[in-house]
Amino acid sequence: MKIQDLPTPAFLVDLDKLEQNIVELARTCRENKKQLWPMMKTHKSSYIASLQYDYGVEGFLTGTLLEVIKLVEHGFEKIMLAYPITSKANLARILELSKKAQIILTLDTLEGARIINEELARYRIDLDYLVKIDTGLHRLGVRPEALPELMEKLSTLKHLNFKGIATHPGHAYAVANKEQVKAVANQEIESMKRTCRILEKCGYVPEYVVTGCTPTFQYEATSDVFNVLRPGNYVFYDAIQVALGVVSQERCALTVLASVISNPSENIFIIDAGSKCLGLDKGAHGVSLVRGYGIVVDHPELVVESLSEEVGKLRALRKTKLSVGKKIQIIPNHACSVANLTSYLLGHRGDRIEKIIEVDARNASLQSFFS
Repeated sequence: MKIQDLPTPAFLVDLDKLEQNIVELARTCRENKKQLWPMMKTHKSSYIASLQYDYGVEGFLTGTLLEVIKLVEHGFEKIMLAYPITSKANLARILELSKKAQIILTLDTLEGARIINEELARYRIDLDYLVKIDTGLHRLGVRPEALPELMEKLSTLKHLNFKGIATHPGHAYAVANKEQVKAVANQEIESMKRTCRILEKCGYVPEYVVTGCTPTFQYEATSDVFNVLRPGNYVFYDAIQVALGVVSQERCALTVLASVISNPSENIFIIDAGSKCLGLDKGAHGVSLVRGYGIVVDHPELVVESLSEEVGKLRALRKTKLSVGKKIQIIPNHACSVANLTSYLLGHRGDRIEKIIEVDARNASLQSFFS
């Protein structure tokens, strides 16, 4: 089937671009002797995870319990958790899964660590953990200067083994240009170097020094502090990455296909894709560079001005050849959110659909709760 023959709206993935993005980043990690543990939350697809593995990854980073479940089901044996887990129900599932895979936890509080240690004691299991370091996002994480006190207390928890430290410079998404992205990366790198020095003074040598963020990846890959990189968005890229100067829009693999259904005035067009397809996301951490709700491919004169649930409004800033009945592709602002809005993606090469890709790790499955 050809793209133009599809019903709309539809979620498309350009397989050539997807594979190029995966191959390029894996190559960069190899050339710089970094382990690659990509974040699965971007695509939530065991098929795309398999592609990443085939081209060279050490393990995967996960954001949800279901992502862990799906990775283990498909035989992946090295998994990191991006966030602390304190729900005993979630912990019970993780501890069962840890019998089939190496699972590395993330901690940033003594209280959370104690909850986990108690459950580990009940199951008679020991697990490795990373300490999350706050290098500027001010979300999760310990400030470097507070680390010695926390490490001393964590060392008393007998079922938890210190593996290393991790950070996420998500505040790079809040900046205004590529130079500021580099400044965030440099600040993050220096902060993690300082953290390593603090740890060494306390007698700890982290096996893993970890970060992950697509905008800052190129700087982290060439730094001498990190040995594990965990980017996620790079598989698709999106309008936010284009706005930050990370890539050109030609590298964006994920688009939403929509039909023009109305033309109520000369410069206004209505499409059959709204917020339930494109999302209302302009960046979780405050990026102000994006214009509208996506980039209309091959139509720089068009802006996705507003979105209702099932329809969107486009404004033509100058003369356009768009008309009712035409189909367009839109690069979403935030690919990670958009991929989570559908149960499947349509993989294409050129204008022909080649593969249906199930988004099998999105939280639309009862498997998170019952299995």
